Amino acid sequence: METEQLSSKVIAVMSMSLDGFVADSDDGVAEVFNWYFTGNEVEIDSGGADFMTFSLTHASAAHYTSLVNELGAVLTGKRTFEVAKGWGGNHGWGPAYVLTHNVPDGWPRPDSNVHFVTDSLISAVRQAKDAAAGKSVAVHGANLICQCLNTGLVDELQIDIATVLLGSGVRLFDQLKNTPYVLGNPAVITGKGVTHLRYPVLRKAS
Repeated sequence: METEQLSSKVIAVMSMSLDGFVADSDDGVAEVFNWYFTGNEVEIDSGGADFMTFSLTHASAAHYTSLVNELGAVLTGKRTFEVAKGWGGNHGWGPAYVLTHNVPDGWPRPDSNVHFVTDSLISAVRQAKDAAAGKSVAVHGANLICQCLNTGLVDELQIDIATVLLGSGVRLFDQLKNTPYVLGNPAVITGKGVTHLRYPVLRKAS
């Protein structure tokens, strides 16, 4: 288990507004993900079954490509799964593990890389790391990111700050416990309509 921890990082990956929201009051995410479509310099295919083409600046395209190449699996909660409509059955970042109390009707599906974990967060992280085969695991979704931070499971935060103030909605860090958390200095990449910030998580408060 110790070797596994060293070889496979857990990275919390989210886009959010400058005032800390990852979705508006209606679960809409268009404002915080708008930067994927406003670059007009480089086109990148999203991959997966929910096929989209992103239009990015060179800086954001290099950031996104580097991140996706680093990832071997993704871990999400059921709310994120539902909002994303199951990514069409195949997540573009690799095998997706959904932590949930109950497997949704009609799932799992054949020829899908979406899996469901019903026993525990630790089990979900372990399964995602096994699937990642030494590459990093992305954790996506506000609630699940907070759970992982509270359990000491997150190695880095990859936060894409969109140039918008939502004022209300779903906050990313609304359920943190044992604060403050100590972060390292961020790596900063400036795109169009977004600032990409990557923080190492040094330790959490005891």
